[in-house]
Amino acid sequence: MAVQQTQALPPQYVQDLQKDYGTQLTTRTAAPLDTTQFAPTVAGQDPAQQQAYQMATTQGQGIGAFSPYITQAGAYDASAAGLSGAGAYSPFMSPYQQDVIDATLSEYDTQAAQGLQGIADRATMSGNLGGGREGVMRAQYKNKSDMNRALLQSGLLQQGFTQANQLANQAFGQQMALGANQQGLAAQVPGLYGQDIATLGSAGATQQAQEQAQLDATREAKRLEAYEPYERLGYLGSGIASIASGAPGQYQSMVQPNPTPLQNALGIAGVAGGLMTGYGDYLKGSRGA
Repeated sequence: MAVQQTQALPPQYVQDLQKDYGTQLTTRTAAPLDTTQFAPTVAGQDPAQQQAYQMATTQGQGIGAFSPYITQAGAYDASAAGLSGAGAYSPFMSPYQQDVIDATLSEYDTQAAQGLQGIADRATMSGNLGGGREGVMRAQYKNKSDMNRALLQSGLLQQGFTQANQLANQAFGQQMALGANQQGLAAQVPGLYGQDIATLGSAGATQQAQEQAQLDATREAKRLEAYEPYERLGYLGSGIASIASGAPGQYQSMVQPNPTPLQNALGIAGVAGGLMTGYGDYLKGSRGA
């Protein structure tokens, strides 16, 4: 005995909608969605960041910016060390000092000889030339003259030594001050370079962030544009199911903000699967009715 099956079909306009929906769904999902058009893009380094990196990795600017100053400070310290000690004054002795001493002593000897001649002249006038009194006067004069000569020579030598020693001390102080200045620069200069590097890096990061935001906005716009047909199909399918069942339909968007490429692929599969599941449930319900 043949079995008869009765099936309640939806109204013709619902069938037409379902057919149109199925056609659109098949056409839309026939080819995979090209996710490369809205794949994440990383903004390149800003020129300021590149300059900061170049400075930070350039010898004498970022790396080892202190080195030449430390080297120079060491040279000044070594030079200062050579200006200390017992013989430090020697390079500062005047090369003409001995000439000055010789000329001064020669003039003194001339004056001393004139003094001896004065004693002889006075002895002649008094009739004691060659006498014992003259001899005593000449000896006393000679002793005093020699002592004065020695004091004069000693004074000249002491004057030259004092001047040379003062110049050596002055040069020592200058070298030490120069060395300390270089050490100060060794501590200060890297900090100044560091400030420039930090400023360039910060400014470059701001520009890079702005460029990244623009890239992300463009990517998001392309993603929304790519998903827009699927959104319409989803909304249409929900509406058809609502009309056919007589129950109010609800539609939840499948597009989430800022998805990754993997999420994009999974989202497309979810949209298609959800649409087909909903349509299958509707057909089951229609058959049951």
